Amino acid sequence: MPQIDDLVLFTQVIEHGSFSKVAELNNITKSVVSKRVSKLESELGVQLIYRTTRKLTLTEPGEVLYHRAKDIRQVAHSAFDAVTGYSEALSGHIRMSVPTISGEMLLAEAVSDFCKKHPGMTVEMSLNNEFVDLLSENVDLVIRTGYLEDSSLIARHIFNSRWLICASPDYIEKHGIPMTPKALQHHNCFGYNKQSTGAFDWLFTRNGEIYTLKVAGNFSSDNAAALRKAALAGNGLAYLPTCLIYDDLQQGKLVKVLPEHTGKVVGIYAVYPYTRKPAKRIQALIEHIRERYLAIQERF
Repeated sequence: MPQIDDLVLFTQVIEHGSFSKVAELNNITKSVVSKRVSKLESELGVQLIYRTTRKLTLTEPGEVLYHRAKDIRQVAHSAFDAVTGYSEALSGHIRMSVPTISGEMLLAEAVSDFCKKHPGMTVEMSLNNEFVDLLSENVDLVIRTGYLEDSSLIARHIFNSRWLICASPDYIEKHGIPMTPKALQHHNCFGYNKQSTGAFDWLFTRNGEIYTLKVAGNFSSDNAAALRKAALAGNGLAYLPTCLIYDDLQQGKLVKVLPEHTGKVVGIYAVYPYTRKPAKRIQALIEHIRERYLAIQERF
């Protein structure tokens, strides 16, 4: 198996066009560089570079290898940066935006504990359900649900949030409990307006596949906490994040409906501007939040 160090030397030779320059950069002799590139070629069983007295030219296999491996140094540096420095004293200020529910239920305590653990740190946390423009609003970190496709931002997956259908015992006593997803069409189901697919489109699983069933009801909201309140009042069925109704389920104020059929799982992501080396304080806070989620994963 070729050594990663030899692959790095090979990419440097191509970028600088000279064995001598690479030798100087790495404080080794030109002959060592040449031998290690030759060793790489021997291990791969292909010629990577045409060598002449005037210039170096990539062979076809060399082109393929170079384009696949040219970012290897940056990837390695990013990996090392991600785990170094956590034992060092952290300092500075972080502006972050989080969803209202997450901020109220978990993140306020988690983030304040982070500040207590690192006395040199200060964090300003805004509770906002709308996605903010990190650059124009000078926000360092955003916690959001759902995957974000934006090349100028990095979204790091933290955890998956499971959703459940629930109703109050009073509602079940009056209207019965649906035994199949199709039976929901005879029940008052609350809609969640934040869903891009539609407020009354509920997700289910069948034979390992996810499918959508359209339900109907007399109430909808873009706020999950409002739907929880309506369910607690016995007015219908709601499809909500487990973290929001966990205590209600434990206390018997709400009961699960069709738990073996529900298929909605939403990813929770930490989002920050794309940089080659994000600040260690940002990395440390993300890891702290992730550990908090993992510690109480049964609530999610």
